[in-house]
Amino acid sequence: MILNPEFVFSAANGVALLGWLALVVSPPSVRWAAAVWRITGRAIPLVFAAVYAALLLAAEPIGGNFNSLAGVQKLFSSPHALTAGWVHYLAFDLFVGTWIAQRAATLRLPHWQVLPVLALTFLFGPLGYAAFMGLRALRRPQSLRWQTATSPEISA
Repeated sequence: MILNPEFVFSAANGVALLGWLALVVSPPSVRWAAAVWRITGRAIPLVFAAVYAALLLAAEPIGGNFNSLAGVQKLFSSPHALTAGWVHYLAFDLFVGTWIAQRAATLRLPHWQVLPVLALTFLFGPLGYAAFMGLRALRRPQSLRWQTATSPEISA
């Protein structure tokens, strides 16, 4: 199976964008929010994981390493490896965005306050996460206290 990196790049961008739009139009009060969270936080990242693996398998060996910036640059000199890196980025940012939406719902943060955080997460990944932690610090500071999980779900 030969994957066209340009096609995969475009298709993955479209799917991720649809996922982000679904998060934006799904405040916790709507009946479909839980279904959206399952799709954006589980299904799409799992599909992206499969695409990621296929791209890595299709990438031609070109050397490189994670020990230096030049080594990483060489790793990403393959269009398949570069596209795999992009899909990796899309998967994790959407997963984190979904976690933010779910956690905000649990904390009863108004959806309109979460929207800028989701936009930051979509555009700048870790800055969105930092903004969410800031929003929590302002609106629900008690939610930042370290808690020992009493169930399999992590309460962070």
